[in-house]
Amino acid sequence: MAALPISRFTKITANICADVEGFDALAELALDLRSSWNHTTDRLWRTLDPELWELTHNPWVVLQTVSRQTLERLLASPDFRQEMEALLQARRHANEVPSWFQTTYASDSLGTVAYFCMEFMLSEALPIYSGGLGNVAGDQLKAASDLGLPVVGVGLLYQQGYFRQIFDLHGRQQALFPYNDPGQLPIVPLRSPDGEWLRIKLELPAHAVWLRAWEAQVGRVKLYLLDSNDAANIPAHRGITSDLYGGGPELRLLQELVLGIGGWRLLTMLGSEPEVCHLNEGHAAFAVLERAAHFMRTHALPFEAALDITRAGNIFTTHTAVAAGFDRFEPNLIRQYLTTYAEKTLGISVESLLALGRQNPEDAHEPLTTAYLAIRGSGAVNGVSRLHARVSRHLFAPLFPRWPIHEVPIGHVTNGVHVPSWDSVAADELWTEACGHDRWLGTVADVAEPIRHLPTAQLWQFRLAASTELVDYIRERLSRQLAASGVSQEDIEAARHIFDPGILTLGFARRFAEYKRPNLLLHDPERLLRLLNDPQRPVQLVIAGKAHPADMTGQAMVQAWLRFIHRPEARGRVVFLSDYDMQVAEQLIQGVDVWLNTPRRPWEASGTSGMKVLVNGGLNLSVLDGWWAEAYSPGVGWSIGDGLEHADIAAWDAAEAKELYTRLEQDIVPTFYDRDESGIPYAWVNRMRESMATLTPKFSTNRSLHDYLERYYLPAADAFRHRVADCQCGTYLHRMRPGRQLFDARRWAGVHFGASSVASHDGQRHVEVEVYLGDISPDSVQVQLYANGTAGGEPEIIPMERVRQLANAANGYIYEAVGSSCRPESDYTARVIPCFHDRAIPLEIQHIVWQR
Repeated sequence: MAALPISRFTKITANICADVEGFDALAELALDLRSSWNHTTDRLWRTLDPELWELTHNPWVVLQTVSRQTLERLLASPDFRQEMEALLQARRHANEVPSWFQTTYASDSLGTVAYFCMEFMLSEALPIYSGGLGNVAGDQLKAASDLGLPVVGVGLLYQQGYFRQIFDLHGRQQALFPYNDPGQLPIVPLRSPDGEWLRIKLELPAHAVWLRAWEAQVGRVKLYLLDSNDAANIPAHRGITSDLYGGGPELRLLQELVLGIGGWRLLTMLGSEPEVCHLNEGHAAFAVLERAAHFMRTHALPFEAALDITRAGNIFTTHTAVAAGFDRFEPNLIRQYLTTYAEKTLGISVESLLALGRQNPEDAHEPLTTAYLAIRGSGAVNGVSRLHARVSRHLFAPLFPRWPIHEVPIGHVTNGVHVPSWDSVAADELWTEACGHDRWLGTVADVAEPIRHLPTAQLWQFRLAASTELVDYIRERLSRQLAASGVSQEDIEAARHIFDPGILTLGFARRFAEYKRPNLLLHDPERLLRLLNDPQRPVQLVIAGKAHPADMTGQAMVQAWLRFIHRPEARGRVVFLSDYDMQVAEQLIQGVDVWLNTPRRPWEASGTSGMKVLVNGGLNLSVLDGWWAEAYSPGVGWSIGDGLEHADIAAWDAAEAKELYTRLEQDIVPTFYDRDESGIPYAWVNRMRESMATLTPKFSTNRSLHDYLERYYLPAADAFRHRVADCQCGTYLHRMRPGRQLFDARRWAGVHFGASSVASHDGQRHVEVEVYLGDISPDSVQVQLYANGTAGGEPEIIPMERVRQLANAANGYIYEAVGSSCRPESDYTARVIPCFHDRAIPLEIQHIVWQR
């Protein structure tokens, strides 16, 4: 299909003010989501409508709502006009000035990276996110803008998004689903120059689905969003993009087909030819099929060859730490929706498609698991922390039978957060003073030392101001929350005076799910009350979080906290803020003294909420799971647990709850209240300073995106180019022909070992083995001696050399190796593994034969 010339602005709105001279300049500023982390334009929107701005923080809705009279009056003001023009020029300059990537890497080192994700957390003005996954995706796009990486995002536009939360008078969570009016969101429809709205057709049984395309501007980066609420669709299909993570398996499958297949078709229609496709979680797995389908059509190749070529440019990031978290679709559901697509678009049977997403490709009853499809369609796979990679290797080990766990091909890039999105105004000023304006526009190699030299008194005053702002926010938010729930005026008035900026404030905010153990602090309520109400060293606690509407256990945990808060002894010391979203998160992470995280190890893949407090001077108290297992040291925060996994969950929870109370009572609270004669807790500030300096850059998207670039994007682009070059010069099929034997399990059945001999002399061991390769070329394999690592170390792998062919054996050889005799002979086993061109082993070819 020929690429369409797309115009982003034909007439961006039917707003009655659109013909006012200067409106288009304001619209350009309002539609750039850079305003969600660069707040220089905030004063414009506050001037247009201060009340609406404070309620929404949505520049586009402010501009859409303002009266023509107000707009004309302000645009006639020289001061307002001058400020607007200066901001517009600054925006354009920021997009045009050479970025870190452009000045560090060759212009042809990386083409477009297409970043697919089910959700993106960019701003409260664009509510198409739920939590951690969207947080990572949104922060990655923002960092790509800052650093100048050629990334384009692909996601879905939800009519309702994730649910909004309120509490009734009985402390029960209620779910609301307000409509997201696209006209009030900072997005614009993609249109061709003649004004036609770009729409993608997706064939489904009985009816086609038409998908509308939208664009969000994220600084230098574009995010494309698809939605099915098109008038041409039947009612059921209009609701495909209704709720985020709502509905049953059928709706989820349709959403993932829209994201993966529809998303890649959209890029094709826009003329984009990404070299790298980054699948952020398995929801986007179907993109690997459509990418291969497009390559098939372009190069007249069969599906198998097209997938083999495009696979090299695909990267799959898994965020799941338990097998139950993978999306699985029953075979009949896949057959219902993808039989025609498989046969007519891919040229394969639907059973072959199903096999790509099964642990056992031969099991006709096994569901399709999108994570398995993503792995089989990718040239690299990574987890989101070092520990999570280890967990993922165990989860995906069944796809690589007989391979040692440490060789299951799952790497890792530990998550980071986009620091400018999460720092407070005061934190931004502090870091600017110490490290300069451009500190987050490169590799952040030089930001630690300047923070270490900040005066103790200055850092403590900074924290006191942050606490005061948080308390003011809690009082305002809680009073409005209580008023909406129908409580007495007396309780509403009391909320306006709750909390004290001088008291140690703990924060806990995240999704309420059982494995996150949000009620661990409630394990011994009486001990918690004593901690909160200590007359000399009191503590206060702010909580926020949602439980999925279908998660009854999570909702019961929410209700347990609300019951506790209503106890007379807890009143004034604990608050639960409803409707946890990006705006609430910003306020909490900017103001709390200690951020609490209590997941059940190793089920927290990474976590990012604790990373956000770093730049603001908050400290972490967390289980040694996810990112904190890498970040923790005694000088930067506090840990819970022994860093191990335990089988007895009840005993484990009880032990870690006890440790949590002890850590607070004997270490954290005393350190906070141990002041010098000027009222400064020096030990606390020293820990805070070291946390800011050491951890903030390490757990920023500057570091994580650089890791993705070096470990995954550049290698993937290079591998993809090599395979495309082979295809274009006509050598691909010729080179692949001898390699086909490596994919054929029946041929590997003929590979076996014969006799072996071992001789030791002068501390050296000489090993010889007979290897019979059947139908497989000796140039396509490696023979190795393998021994497990000792004391948790890396395994020992010794390449064996082919020294001669065996007599009377068509494809039999003697292989030998010489190594140290320090370890017992029984530790070593010979094995045969594939070795073919630039294929990733064992990701692309899983066969392996061991000496028995």
